[in-house]
Amino acid sequence: MIGKHHSSQASPSDKSEAPIQFGALLMAEGGTQRSGPPYLFQGLTEAEIAQVVGSGKRKVLYRGARLFSQGSPQDGIYLIETGRIKVFYTAPSGREITLAYWHSGNFVGGPEVFKQGLHVWSGEAAVNSSVLHLPGDILRRMVMTIPALAIGIIEGLSFKGQCYSALAQMLGTRSPTERLAQLLLHLMNLYGVEEKDGSLIAASFTHADLAHMTGVTRQSVTVSLKRFTELGILRAHGANLVIQNADLLSGIRDGKLAKVAASEEH
Repeated sequence: MIGKHHSSQASPSDKSEAPIQFGALLMAEGGTQRSGPPYLFQGLTEAEIAQVVGSGKRKVLYRGARLFSQGSPQDGIYLIETGRIKVFYTAPSGREITLAYWHSGNFVGGPEVFKQGLHVWSGEAAVNSSVLHLPGDILRRMVMTIPALAIGIIEGLSFKGQCYSALAQMLGTRSPTERLAQLLLHLMNLYGVEEKDGSLIAASFTHADLAHMTGVTRQSVTVSLKRFTELGILRAHGANLVIQNADLLSGIRDGKLAKVAASEEH
């Protein structure tokens, strides 16, 4: 339930995932971002929060369900109450790149937050999720009378703009293998559970998921993960990965290990 700033917990059908803090997972040149903008309701009174929540419509999404589609009419924003929403762009060729995974407390559906224009990317539930839809016309009226809500939306959009700018910088400055190493390190930081031989990434991401987040092909990810396994950097644990040598992975991320970089497939 929205109304208090809280941590996101894995949904009942996703018990393999570790609890995470309010924030987002997205690739950037300076590292995958773990924290998000200030909570949207920060600074609002209880009465104002009740007004906003009462003006919205709650939606429950099962894993894989589409929340909004690229090219469809835009109408307001979706405030994530629980779960994780994947936001991605699909090129005319069908190739896909993931822009971010947003957790509870964040809103998705921008950059246009009012009722006009078309969605420039798509959003779907990465796990079972609950969102609160705030229609654009209602949202426009509320920001005129609730200044703290307007500030929260501006700060949220500013954060997203910085993140997507950083994503473009990362894609243009790091090799595919470096981007994958960077992603694995930050998945470890976000979802890591310590085990005797390393850190288990307690969230399941397919090779295609990793490829979409790093802007490479699934085959390239598979080749690189095999190479990392041979080097003792990681091992498979069912559908998850265990990072066994974070220091070596950091060296690959920083472009210091040409031997591994030379084995990558673009």
